[in-house]
Amino acid sequence: MDINKKTILVTGGAGFIGSHLCKRLSKNINYEVYSLDNYFTGSEANHVPNVTYIRGDTADISTLVKFIPDIVYHLGEYSRVEQSFDDIEKVWRYNKNGIFAVLEFVRKSGCKILYAGSSTKFGDDGLGRSASPYAWTKASNTELVENYGTWFNVSYAITYFYNVYGPREIQTGKYATLIALFNEKMKNGEPLTIVSPGTQKRNFTHVDDIIDGLVLVGENGYGDGFGIGSEEAFSIKEVAELYDGKIEMLPERRGNRMTAEVINDKTKALGWSPKKRLADYIEECRGRKWL
Repeated sequence: MDINKKTILVTGGAGFIGSHLCKRLSKNINYEVYSLDNYFTGSEANHVPNVTYIRGDTADISTLVKFIPDIVYHLGEYSRVEQSFDDIEKVWRYNKNGIFAVLEFVRKSGCKILYAGSSTKFGDDGLGRSASPYAWTKASNTELVENYGTWFNVSYAITYFYNVYGPREIQTGKYATLIALFNEKMKNGEPLTIVSPGTQKRNFTHVDDIIDGLVLVGENGYGDGFGIGSEEAFSIKEVAELYDGKIEMLPERRGNRMTAEVINDKTKALGWSPKKRLADYIEECRGRKWL
C-alpha cells in the first residue's frame, strides 16, 4: 500500500455500478482502489485494471479488510425490489447485517462513508419506503448512517440512485434490469414484457452520470439528500414504445411503486448535472443491433 496515495474501498466493486466506479477511480494516479464483493450479482467479467479485488460479504468486512481506507463507497447491497419478497434472508444479510458491519468498520477506522441509498424511499409520496423488504432496508439504513454521524461523529454522505442503465447491466435471469432486459428481448425478437399497469414512472439515469455524481459527492459532499437522477421521467410503456417493439403486459407485482420524486438540488449545487438521455442510448443500442 502506497502511503502517499488516497486509499479507497468500494463495496460491490464487481457489480454493475461498482465496476464503473472502480474504473473511474482507478484512473486517478493518486488513488489506490480496492473492491469488496461477494459476487452475488457481481462478476469477475466486470474487473478492471489497477483495482485489488477482495471476495467476501460486507458483514465480514472487519476480518477481510486489513487496511484503513480514506473513504468507503458502500454500494454492495441487495438491490432488487420485487424479488426481495422471495429473497428476504439475503436482503437481511446483505443490507442489515452488512450496513452494521460497515458502519462499525468506518467508525473504528475514522474514515468517511458514502452510502448508496435508494430512490424508492421517495416513491408514492413517501409510501414507497415500506413497499418491499428491499425498500424498507434501504430507507432504514439511511437513518442508521445518519445516526452514526450524530452518535459517533462518523463522516458520511448519502446518495440516491434513480433507475440506472448502461453497459454491464444484467441482461438475463431473475436479477435482470429493465433496459438491458429490453435490449436482450429486441436482440432475440421477443415481446417487451411490461408489469401492469405500465404507467409507473421512472427517472432513467445513465451510469456515467451516476459515477460523475458519486465521485463528486464522495470528494465534496457531506450529509443526506444527494440525489443522482435524471429529471426526465418515462412510464415503462413509454420506454417500450421508444424501442418500437411488440409489447406484452404482465400481471401487477407487489412493491412496484408508481412514482418517485427526484431530489438532486444538493448534488447540482456541487456542479453535477446529467449529460445523457435514455432515447439516445436506445438508438445507440439499436445501431449495434442490441449487442
